Amino acid sequence: MPQQIHSSVVRVALVDDDTGFQAAVAEALKQALDMHLVSVSGTLAAGLNLLKSPPVDILIVDLGLPDGSGISLVQQAYLQWPTCNIMVSTTFADETNVMKSLEAGATGYLLKDSSQQNLINELRSLHSGGSPISPLIARKILMRFRPEKAPLKTTALAEESCVTLSAREQEVLELITKGFTSNEIAALLLVSHHTVLTFVRRIYAKLKVNSKTEAIYEARAQGLLDK
Repeated sequence: MPQQIHSSVVRVALVDDDTGFQAAVAEALKQALDMHLVSVSGTLAAGLNLLKSPPVDILIVDLGLPDGSGISLVQQAYLQWPTCNIMVSTTFADETNVMKSLEAGATGYLLKDSSQQNLINELRSLHSGGSPISPLIARKILMRFRPEKAPLKTTALAEESCVTLSAREQEVLELITKGFTSNEIAALLLVSHHTVLTFVRRIYAKLKVNSKTEAIYEARAQGLLDK
């Protein structure tokens, strides 16, 4: 007697010729009581034929199928199964495949380096309306739309970030660089120890650092000290 699937269970179909990945997905979904793997195909032709059946909730597609690109299947599934969420799961991380998949209708893009539990979590997110994307892929997408830096803007930012120290602050910084302690600096400048600490705090604040080592490094980077 065929197994009856409750209507609330997420129905998943997989199109991937990697038998190891097929087994991993099957095992992962077996552990998820809210999901059921209803179909496994290993070719583009079989995947396209699957679209003649009632739609599933999630379609997982590999791009490197033996008889063609999985992007074709993504495109057809998007048209024929409009209620289905399409997840690309592949080893292809290049920008061309990523953008073509998303433009074809994929709503998720994961590289095959996720743990079984992470895969389940991402599928749940996809079914709930999310768009899970591997961090590496997300970075590629963000970099694609990142505006180029304008020379004038870069110059303005550089000028804005330039630090100016008072004569006393510069003197304290140079003494710190030479290895003098705050007490020794106080004696040399004929000021109190607390006054020296105040100068040090101001220097740290202007350089946006929290330690002597960071202060020296940043000051040299900004030309406040000899290299």
